[in-house]
Amino acid sequence: AAVVCRRGRSERLIDRTLDEHLVRRLPLAALLLLVLALLYGGWSRPDWTSDGRLSGNTAFGGIALVQGLLVVALAVVAHLLHRSRPDVRAAIRGLGGPAVAMLACALGGVMSGGVAQRVADWMDGTGTSLDGPPVLLTWQASVIPPLLVVVLLMCAALALHTLRLARAERDAVEGDHPGEAGDPGRTRRIALARAMATLTDRAPLLVAITSAATLLLGAGALVGALTTGEVPGEAARGTYAVAQGAAQTAQDLGSWLIGLGFILFVTWGRRAYKDASARRTIGVLWDVGTFWPRAAHPFAPPCYAERAVPDLTWRMATWTRATGGRLVISGHSQGSVLAAAASWQLEPSARRRVALLTYGSPLERLYGRWFPAHFGPDALASLHEEVDCWRNLYRRTDPIGGPVRLPGDAGPAVDRAPLKDPLTYGRTELHPLPAPILGHSDYQADPAFAEERGRLLARLRPGLPAPRHTGGAAATVPAADGTAGDC
Repeated sequence: AAVVCRRGRSERLIDRTLDEHLVRRLPLAALLLLVLALLYGGWSRPDWTSDGRLSGNTAFGGIALVQGLLVVALAVVAHLLHRSRPDVRAAIRGLGGPAVAMLACALGGVMSGGVAQRVADWMDGTGTSLDGPPVLLTWQASVIPPLLVVVLLMCAALALHTLRLARAERDAVEGDHPGEAGDPGRTRRIALARAMATLTDRAPLLVAITSAATLLLGAGALVGALTTGEVPGEAARGTYAVAQGAAQTAQDLGSWLIGLGFILFVTWGRRAYKDASARRTIGVLWDVGTFWPRAAHPFAPPCYAERAVPDLTWRMATWTRATGGRLVISGHSQGSVLAAAASWQLEPSARRRVALLTYGSPLERLYGRWFPAHFGPDALASLHEEVDCWRNLYRRTDPIGGPVRLPGDAGPAVDRAPLKDPLTYGRTELHPLPAPILGHSDYQADPAFAEERGRLLARLRPGLPAPRHTGGAAATVPAADGTAGDC
């Protein structure tokens, strides 16, 4: 943290001293500290006896209190910023950052508490030798069951709403395919795919309620640990039988749920190597998390955008400067975010020679809502004004991509009407088998993609140099898709 604060947030200068020493020496120092701690902890001390709990209640309580106060302060600042420049599409009314920070702090605290309690229970097989971990860690692990109850209730409510929406979508699906013989089963599948895709738009509500419940339960755990000095099961003795049973159940179940969480993490990690769908899901989350430069989160993994965006920008600027021509940047999913970021880095003269074709794009649906300062309506509207042309394709069955939603007349000029998915409802000569529901994939297989690309290429001046493998007069440079890995 000291090195990051000393350097500041600028990435224009290469630091060969502080960063190099930090990267080389900090892991070695941590490893040496771990070895010394193991030697100290494993040293034989036959004259020592265990008396009371391990120290740390004050330290853990202070950490939890400071984290909670920082999250509340961050929420106040975010609320004031949102009020100064309100955005109706911003996630959780501008409180997306504090909500995610609250969940991150809670995850670290709960994992620590659950692991400590589980290890203490394992080491103390008879239940008489050790008093257990610090009280606050046990309280933090005990709030997992009530938090899961809140999350499950929210998921049940979302599931019911999705089923009702799916039933309402059936009429719309049949209206999109007039004159065709109805197939109730296929209609239900298409309507359910559309309804499931809308869950992305309701995710901020789930995050908001979960983070608020986490803050309240965490505050209750801190107050309970500091006021009673006992674990929940002991503190509830002498109260109503229901309260005592609930406290003991939450205490016992919390540590086991932590162990189950670790097993699930390992299982998902193994599935990422064997299951393409699981790998794609994890890849989407990884793409979003590692897109932002490490100046925003210095302890994160390397940021691929720090290499991809400058390389793409250099290629675009060099081609337009060397040929005097124009080009079309085609970006799918995360590739559309890279295309927009690279276009912003161009000089205004070069940016006017670029046309954008985005499809399955999360620019507004995800990035615009969670990062409105960088991808909000003003930023996207200015990008539309500065490039030569911009067209965006999306489907109602796509859970990631969506319309750009530019205000005024610019919206219809960018967003094409939702593409049909599936391409055909029933069986035809061209599609003897039922056309699959594509969702977020295979946009280039839709005839609308070739149509929009042809229109963009037709806007370019004729007689300009083109790649050798094409006979046209313009170049189409596809931006990399972070989830599919093609470029």
